[in-house]
Amino acid sequence: MEYLSAYREDLLGAFQRHLLLSAYILAVASVVGVVLGMVVYRNKLAAAASIGALATWFTIPSIALFGIFVPIFGFGLGTGIPVITMYGLLPILRNTIVGLNSVDSATLDSARGIGMGRFRILWQIEFPLAWPVILAGIRVSGQLIVGLVAIAAYVGVTGLGEELFNALVNLGSVNTFNQAVAGTLLVAIIALLLDAAFVVVRRFSTPKGIRV
Repeated sequence: MEYLSAYREDLLGAFQRHLLLSAYILAVASVVGVVLGMVVYRNKLAAAASIGALATWFTIPSIALFGIFVPIFGFGLGTGIPVITMYGLLPILRNTIVGLNSVDSATLDSARGIGMGRFRILWQIEFPLAWPVILAGIRVSGQLIVGLVAIAAYVGVTGLGEELFNALVNLGSVNTFNQAVAGTLLVAIIALLLDAAFVVVRRFSTPKGIRV
């Protein structure tokens, strides 16, 4: 508590930067992942290829990818944002494809029967019904991104990861334990806040007829 009190302003600044950057990357990943899912979900080959490519990317350790991208984009956000965004895409894309393909075929036949076009069916029927599944993927991606933003301190991305890396570099020095614990707890708080936000979003954005 003495450490938190003494370094309150620094920790609050790092907390704010970490939260905002995580939210920004999640927003970008959500838009890209959902749009890509809408484009490929009807084509099984394209859907499998998209998921397979992102799954392959997902298996590569983040530290290695940061190291590969630094010579191309430099230290900081230029490397951090694209690498983390790509990691966040997999749960969103996969859930978008699964959610859209899980809509009952009888419902789609009824929509076609009353003259609805392909785009109207997607936007007014398939997407709302698939939304809870899509949102679950975005929720998983959010937790992943919060952790990766901390790791991205390795390439100069500012946030709570700086606290953790500084603690590791200065291991054994005064306050390194407090620094590591404070950074870890604040990252966990961001993850919990983000998760709670998704509970609220799901409550108010899911059509009443399919709420659980």
